[in-house]
Amino acid sequence: MDSAKLLRLLMSLAATICLILVHSTPSNSDVVQNRNPTAYDVIEHYDLPIGLLPIGVNGYKLNYTTGKFSAYLNDTCIFSEGLHKLKYKSTIKGYLSKGKMSKVEGISLRFFLTWMNIVEILGRGKYIDFYVEGGKAGFPIDHFEDSPPCSMKVARKLMENP
Repeated sequence: MDSAKLLRLLMSLAATICLILVHSTPSNSDVVQNRNPTAYDVIEHYDLPIGLLPIGVNGYKLNYTTGKFSAYLNDTCIFSEGLHKLKYKSTIKGYLSKGKMSKVEGISLRFFLTWMNIVEILGRGKYIDFYVEGGKAGFPIDHFEDSPPCSMKVARKLMENP
């Protein structure tokens, strides 16, 4: 092959690689492309309702490869959902995948007088299930369309007098 053909081949290859790099985007491009997504945007991207996170999340981390997710609140907070209460620690952790958050840390469900750690959250159509150690509680997903306000004052009282 003469040097002119080799040069044209190399230039064509370089142009192709440049086009591929310019047009390739991460698999989660709709979350990260051209804006600063919030933790609520991220949750919604994974087909979970934004109401899983309370109002007041002030930051988050997400590993787009593994789905490892952490959200940060200023303080522990609690809100009521029917007969149940949900308690959020100041750091909420888990692994996100479509319609699911596994290995959850930092969210507890109070059922009667007992706080149980939520270990997995699974969206299934019109319902969302909270799996706790030894059982699950299901709720209509529309109860989580909006992020709940948290009561920090109530949370502090409950922390002092469980």
